Amino acid sequence: MDSHIRIRHYEGPAGGWGSVQSLFRNALRSRVRLATIDALAHQNKPEGFACVSCAWAKPARPHVAEFCENGAKATFWELTGKQALPEFFATHTVTELRTWDDYSLEAVGRLTHPMRYDHLLDIYEPVSWDLAFEEIGRELRAIRAEDPKKVVFYASGRASLEASYMYQLLARLYGNNNLPDSSNMCHETTSVALPEVIGQPVGSVRLDDFAHADAIFFFGQNTGSNSPRMLHQLQEAAKRGCVIVTFNPLKERGLERFTNPQNPVEMLTGGETKISHRYYQVKAGGDIAALTGMCKALFERERASGGILDHGFIAEHCHGFEDFRVFCEEQSWGVLEKESGLKRTEMEEAAEIYGRANAVMGVYGMGLTQHKLGVTTVQSLVNLLLLRGNIGRPGAGICPVRGHSNVQGQRTVGISEKPDLVPLDRLAELYGFEPPREEGLSTVDACRGILNGEVRAFIGLGGNFLRAVPETGPMEDAWPKMRLTVQVATKLNRGHLFNGDVAYLLPCLGRLEVDMQATGPQTVTIEDSTACFHASKGRARPISEHLLSEPAIIAGIARMALPENPRVPWEEWVADYSMVRDAIEATWPDIFKDFNTRMWTPGGFEKPLSANRREWETKTGKANFKVPEALSASFDSGMHDDVLRLITLRSNDQFNTTVYGYRDRFRGVEGTRMVIFLNPADMARLGVAEGGNVRLETVAADNVTRSVSGLRAVSYDIPEGCCGAYYPECNVLIPLSQHAERSKVPAAKSVPVRLVAEGGGLQLRAAE
Repeated sequence: MDSHIRIRHYEGPAGGWGSVQSLFRNALRSRVRLATIDALAHQNKPEGFACVSCAWAKPARPHVAEFCENGAKATFWELTGKQALPEFFATHTVTELRTWDDYSLEAVGRLTHPMRYDHLLDIYEPVSWDLAFEEIGRELRAIRAEDPKKVVFYASGRASLEASYMYQLLARLYGNNNLPDSSNMCHETTSVALPEVIGQPVGSVRLDDFAHADAIFFFGQNTGSNSPRMLHQLQEAAKRGCVIVTFNPLKERGLERFTNPQNPVEMLTGGETKISHRYYQVKAGGDIAALTGMCKALFERERASGGILDHGFIAEHCHGFEDFRVFCEEQSWGVLEKESGLKRTEMEEAAEIYGRANAVMGVYGMGLTQHKLGVTTVQSLVNLLLLRGNIGRPGAGICPVRGHSNVQGQRTVGISEKPDLVPLDRLAELYGFEPPREEGLSTVDACRGILNGEVRAFIGLGGNFLRAVPETGPMEDAWPKMRLTVQVATKLNRGHLFNGDVAYLLPCLGRLEVDMQATGPQTVTIEDSTACFHASKGRARPISEHLLSEPAIIAGIARMALPENPRVPWEEWVADYSMVRDAIEATWPDIFKDFNTRMWTPGGFEKPLSANRREWETKTGKANFKVPEALSASFDSGMHDDVLRLITLRSNDQFNTTVYGYRDRFRGVEGTRMVIFLNPADMARLGVAEGGNVRLETVAADNVTRSVSGLRAVSYDIPEGCCGAYYPECNVLIPLSQHAERSKVPAAKSVPVRLVAEGGGLQLRAAE
């Protein structure tokens, strides 16, 4: 066994001294610059900068340290003193770098020069920006002459509103709507589900609602690792008596108990707050059944005593109630128990808590969205909220917790493959061209196009697309067959190590760095999870004089790739981002009125949300109950008992595909990411020993072999029939065809797999 690997049970709370120690470790590893101290003091503050990690809301009256453990790690690594200089690339071939793990690539440091891949030498070589733009433009013009739909314009969720607006215009002027982004892999399910039932593609909850909620119901979200700043609102809610109920397959420490690192008394005394009053370990993909069971229990209580449902709200504002009621009442408790993994008494208990609360929020993450019936699952949560009128009043509503820091905002300003979500007529009027009207490629569609050779070029505005998508092996094999690949990035990742015939790696300024343009230092904007817009101004000196901003890179490509259009002022936009915001306001005047003034509003200025006014922009003109088409959201219905549902997980030392280290504190894993978490009963039934080596194999109808070897079996508190392992290492197991119906989000939270024992069983010893 590797001596540095430790598996142990973690006893501490979320936050506390464990969080402080983790920050010190990351500060040392990243070799942070002195500017980091100043940066942290201004992180998520008015007149400061928006965190480059999660999209959680920024309060009008922030805490002294308005950053969390993962947000600070993101800042440390953005402001690292390490640099990936041309000398590094001259001494490491791309083939060699493919053998490095994700953490080691991240740890190389910030990219400093524009680079072009040399196929003969198998290395990246520095190149001037002018030459890069000239060749990229020439290649894009050639492909456009053949077919403009053969190019994909991907955007990471951290690109600003200004860069995103320019990018979507570049794609549409080029001739396509091929604008997949991070939301295609996570909350596109939300964007499909919510418009059908409440008439808007985003949640209805604002940050202030947490102070007025009587109960908060959590589904499929790991707050402690993925959005820890939210723990402040949850702690305050719990302390004032708000009842928090959680449905998650795994017990996530952040939703169990929390010690606030900013509270000296708690830190010195070991005090902590219990977050969840009830914690139900629902089976992966079993949330539809659990929610249906709760609704069935509410209908039964209504028949027995009355006074449970909000009949006035239902009569005035809802459609489809009777069909939904009949569906719930027809379901058998035995089937609901089997599909949810919960007992009838647990679903009835949760329903009783819900029925007593006057204002209820439904909060969820990718544990609901990344399933075959993810859209149905999200709509099932809305069904529960509608029964008691919990949409459109203080302290109540639906709250999807988005991942990356501006992934929701990108959709707002036109990063969408769906033309009906974008005011194309307005773009045509403003810029004097005919925008493409056919639907573009989503992430899944783009992968198919790359695999079958139809996509000839990929432009990546940030992110780690190749590492984040399913079908890892075939995608890596197909990627070099493209003619052109361009990656805009701050740091090196695995997606940069697979290159087309012509390939560029273009380094950009980070959001935390001063963005100096012709009119002076610039400000950018983002949208948070609660549909509020914020200004963000970098403060640190750029790591390299050779960096360009994302808007400057987009404009540089556009000038070389597109015919001249005097109505698109690329140069002026780069010189003054306020002009881009004027253009955004001109495109969406109802949303962005007085954008340049209101962006400095403490706490952000609010996007108008029709559902909050109980105005339902749906086909029926009302909020819609939706009858589920099935009770299981997974792909494994009817399979044998040896098939488990794999849940892909993030560790505590990770954000999305970015791995900051090899310590998953809350799950007690240190020194490795190659583990599989198993229920003890499943281990006994399948003959798997603690610490044994196993291989995971996907079960799919296409008979393609997909497997991950070398996983160490760890006994864990996870529902029977389920297992957990880390993302992105296990993306290789997800078939491209296994995605959420209609939203095409990869079904990463219930992948049907089998365990195969491998030789060399291990005995994992506890850490000292």
